[in-house]
This record gives sequence, structure tokens and C-alpha cells, in this order.
Amino acid sequence: MTNTRRRTLIAGTLGGITISASTLDAAAAEPSRQIAFGPEGCEPDLEVDWHAGWPSSKHDPEPEIQSHAADEHTIVMRQNKSVNYEAPFMFLLFGNERALLIDTGATPEPEYFPLRATVDGHVSDWLDRHPRRKYELVVAHTHGHGDHKAADAQFAHRRRTTVVGPGLDEVLAHYGFDDWPATPREIDLGGRVVDVIPGPGHHPAATVFYDRWTRMLLTGDTFYPGRLYVDDWNAFETTVDTLVAWCDAHPVSHVVGCHVEMSVLPGVSYPRGWTYQPDEAPLPMTAAQLRELQAAVREIGGAPGKHVYDAFEVWYQAE
Repeated sequence: MTNTRRRTLIAGTLGGITISASTLDAAAAEPSRQIAFGPEGCEPDLEVDWHAGWPSSKHDPEPEIQSHAADEHTIVMRQNKSVNYEAPFMFLLFGNERALLIDTGATPEPEYFPLRATVDGHVSDWLDRHPRRKYELVVAHTHGHGDHKAADAQFAHRRRTTVVGPGLDEVLAHYGFDDWPATPREIDLGGRVVDVIPGPGHHPAATVFYDRWTRMLLTGDTFYPGRLYVDDWNAFETTVDTLVAWCDAHPVSHVVGCHVEMSVLPGVSYPRGWTYQPDEAPLPMTAAQLRELQAAVREIGGAPGKHVYDAFEVWYQAE
């Protein structure tokens, strides 16, 4: 790992300390001025050596959560594969009035996966630099599979926190979708706007998040360097077309999913359940690769099977 990259990594384990609401209020005694999340956005740094497990999970020396500051107001986190082989990524976006946590990982128990403590630590650090009173947190999901919502309960009694349920009815109600899946909605974090784009196909309530500040398109399990499991083919095809059209109409710095399963070798993935991926592909993808997925979907045409491409696989009615 280079020194530059090492400096951008933030240890995710905070000794199990939970930051209380009173502590956060005290840190926010002197409100700072509003941050200008201007239309020009920022250039997020995703050059990270992500920890990809250990030959012996029991002896892995790295923390349960690895955190990386993509910019001053954006944290990307990954669950250690030695804790859960899915090793999902999670995203913490800060605005002037509230932060948005996207996904809560694959393990519920805080003693094995201290997501609440890690997020509280990041919020406390951010408030030290940008003091605010009564700062809020919204916990949302890319979709409702267990490896993306397992730690929801860690936030159940956190003050000034809203946890958006992962079911379709809850997603429709919270974001105000009345024509699902036709029209995106918006989340205003206080000057920082995130678009919520309907994305069914992998999961009935899947959503894709577009952060206007970093210009990252956060695609969950709809698109990432790995196995794309399709539940509803027609809905998946429509979602891919929607995302390609979004990239055509908006500046996209990176397309970022929630897993890495491909290796650096084109068309070669790690087997499901492996907890050590020493030569895995990079996390960030591109709009051009999303167009490759669109072409693949056209080529597959809904045929069941495991369809392997250089940067991803498409699994439909396949085990």
C-alpha cells in the first residue's frame, strides 16, 4: 500500500464506544456556516486498497469495518470479509442538516460488527469540523436483502434518526413514490441533494442513489464487479435502460455498487462464500461499463443461465 493511500484510510473500529446525543449536542455548541454543495460538485477519491479478507478469517488483523474518506463530506465503508463473506459496502453522506447512511451490512451483532459505533464516530468527527445543533441521521437501503439491512436494529433507539424500512410499501411511503417505478424522488440533506431512482429487478424495492455532490451513482446490487442476480428480468432490463439514460443526462464520476466478486482477470470471479480475495477487481465502475451491461442484457434476452462477461456476470434463474 502506498503512503498516499494509507493516509486516506480510517480505521473503522472505535473500541465499541457509542457517542451519545448529549455529546453530539455539546460538540455542536458553536454552529458553523452553511457548506456550499455547489453544482460543480467535487472529485471523489476512490483510490483505495480495500481489505479483501485474510487467508485465515480467525486471525485477520484488520478491523471489522474499513472506512475511507472519498471527500471531506463522504465516507465509504466496507465490512470485513472475515466477518461476513459478502463484505458489503456502505456509504455515509453528510449534508448541512442531516447525514444519509446507505445500507447497514450483513451482521446484526454490534460486538462482531460495530456499525453504529463506527457511524457515530464519523458523525462526531464531522461535527467537530462542522458544528451543528440537533444533527439528524437517515438510514436507507439500496434494497432489502439481509446483507444490506442486518444492522438496522443498532440504530433503532438512536436520537434524531430515521430508519427507512426496506420493504416496497415502506420505500414508497417514505420517498413519496406515487408512480413507481417511473419517476425518481429527491432527498435534501441540507444543501446536498441525493436523487433516489427506482431500480427493481434484483429486488422489488431496490433503489439507486445519485449523489449530486460527488456525482457517484450508487447502484447497490444492480451493478457491481460481480454476480448480478436477476429476480425479475423485465424489471431488471428496464432499470438498466433507466440507469444508462441517467448517465447520458447527468455527469457521473463513478458507478459504485455494494460488492466486489470479480478478480483482476477478465471474466474470472471468486467463488461464492470465499473470505479472501487477494486480487479482486476495483470497486468503482464506469458509465461505459454500464452500457456494456445494457448490451449484455439485450444479448441474453431473458435466457436462464450464468452469463459471464469481462467485468461482471449476469445470473438469471441459475444456482
